[in-house]
Amino acid sequence: MLTAKNVYLDYAATTPLDAAVLEAMLPYFNVVYGNPSSIYSYGREARRAVDDARRRVATAIGAEAGEVFFTSGGSESDNWAVKGVMLREENQDKRFITSQIEHHAILHTAARLEKQGIDVVYLPVDEEGFVQYDALVNCLREKTALVSIMHANNEIGTVEHIAEYSQIAHQNGALFHTDAVQTFGSIPVDVNKLGVDLLSISGHKIYGPKGVGALYVRKGTLIDSFIDGGAQERGKRAGTENVPGIVGLGKAAEIACGRLGVFEDRVTRYRDYFISRICSEIPCARINGSLSSRLPGNVSVTFEGIDGSTMLMKLDQKGVFASSGSACTAGSLDPSHVLTAIGRTEKEASQTVRFTIGLLTELDEIDHVLELLREIITELK
Repeated sequence: MLTAKNVYLDYAATTPLDAAVLEAMLPYFNVVYGNPSSIYSYGREARRAVDDARRRVATAIGAEAGEVFFTSGGSESDNWAVKGVMLREENQDKRFITSQIEHHAILHTAARLEKQGIDVVYLPVDEEGFVQYDALVNCLREKTALVSIMHANNEIGTVEHIAEYSQIAHQNGALFHTDAVQTFGSIPVDVNKLGVDLLSISGHKIYGPKGVGALYVRKGTLIDSFIDGGAQERGKRAGTENVPGIVGLGKAAEIACGRLGVFEDRVTRYRDYFISRICSEIPCARINGSLSSRLPGNVSVTFEGIDGSTMLMKLDQKGVFASSGSACTAGSLDPSHVLTAIGRTEKEASQTVRFTIGLLTELDEIDHVLELLREIITELK
C-alpha cells in the first residue's frame, strides 16, 4: 500500500484562492468598507477599486471596461445573457439555439424559456463533443435571436470552434453568447477573436474568490436588466456591489492573463503525460472528448467495468480528490447528459471519472494517482 498523500485533481470544480488575490481583497472587508455608490471619500475609494477591477477584467478578455458587468458568478452570467436577450419583447417570437452539452445554467434556463412559449433548439454533438456545424446552419434558417454555445465543455474538455459558430450566427442576424467559465484563465479568451456578443466568466475557476463573476456585453447589444432596484452596474444589475469579491476577480484576471502561456504549456504537458500513461497502462480505460482541441487540464476517463462512484470513494479514502463530472450535478442519480450526448451508454457514463489538473499539480502526484488507480482497479475487478 502507498503512503497516504492528498492530491487535488478537481480544478474544474473550483480552485484555491491565490495568495496575491487574498492580499488584494483584505482591505475591502474592514478598512475600505464604504459603499461604492456613496459620494464621500470612503465610497469613492471603493468605487475606484471596482472601476479598476473592471478595467483589469476587460483587458484580460480584449474588451472595453464599459462592456463588463459584475455578477455573482458564471450561472448568473449565463442566466442573464439568455434571459436578457430572449425575454425582450421583440425576441419572444424568435428562436433560441443552444447545444445538448451545455452547463445546466444554460439548459435549465432554456427549459424555462420553453415553458414561456419560446422556440428552443438543442444542437447535437459528435462523439468528440463538437457541435455539428451543419445542424447549426440549418436551424439558423428560422428567425433566431440568440445562439449560446459554451467555449469548452466542463466535463469532457472539448474546446468548441466558437469563432466559426459566431460568424454564421451573425450572418443570419442572431446574437452569440458563449460560456467561457472553463476557458478563461486556461487558454486565450479574446471576445473580438471569438466574435461573441456576450461572454460569461467566473472568479473561482481562476484562483479567485467564489461568489463573483462577470458578463461581457458587446457595446450596442440590447439586453434587459437582470435585477431591478438601484442604479448599480449602470442600471443593469441592482444591488450593492461585492467590493472584495470584485477586487479579487480583477486581481485574479490580471494574474491569470500574465501567466497564461506558461500555465497552458505546463498543464497541457502534465495532462498529456497523464492520458498517455492511462491509455498504455490501464486496458479498461477510454478517454472522453477531443484529444486535439481540449482544455489543458481535463482528463475524462471511462473505466470499463468499474463503477465511477465506487472509484471516487476509493480515491477519496486514499486522499485523492476527483469528480464524476460537473460539480453542479454532484449527487444526481441521472447519467451525465454530456456523456450520453457523445454516445456513451448510461452504464458507461456511470463508469466515468473526471480528473482536472491545475496550477499546483506536480508530476509526482500524477504518478501517485496512476499507481493508486491500478491498485483500485485490481481490487474492484
